[in-house]
Amino acid sequence: MTIAIGDRLPEANFRVMGPEGIKTLTTGDVFAGKKVVLFAVPGAFTPTCHLKHLPGFIQSADEFKTLGVDTVVCVAVNDPFVLGAWEEASGGKGKVVFLSDGNAEFTKKIGMDFDGSGIGLGTRSKRYAALVEDGVVKALNVEDSPGVAVESTAAKLLERL
Repeated sequence: MTIAIGDRLPEANFRVMGPEGIKTLTTGDVFAGKKVVLFAVPGAFTPTCHLKHLPGFIQSADEFKTLGVDTVVCVAVNDPFVLGAWEEASGGKGKVVFLSDGNAEFTKKIGMDFDGSGIGLGTRSKRYAALVEDGVVKALNVEDSPGVAVESTAAKLLERL
């Protein structure tokens, strides 16, 4: 089943790179008691993700915060080392929290996974953006195609705040 507006996010574990190495965060750590902008990408450094999707969230991070958002998070089915490198290369450090869902645990639980093995990518996340308040989905924009970033952009989510 695919997650929908009004649904509570399931418990899952994410990994992030920290100064001491890999750290585990739970869904509760990230979303409990907070207003969070959550967006997901099929893969770090891929053209649409790196050049069209992520930059809008980095540029809009301060605007989201002025509208009461506590955190902007990006989920990708990549390992935490790749996401740590992407955080540095993209200029997103301090603006977006890059959450590794390396085994697609969270992505599968919310029904946002797709099979990219035909082009060598394995299981990946659909491209989407959501507003989550205290773990409950309040707004959700999902792309029909993983190679497109139109409905799931920061600008589209800002329209809903």
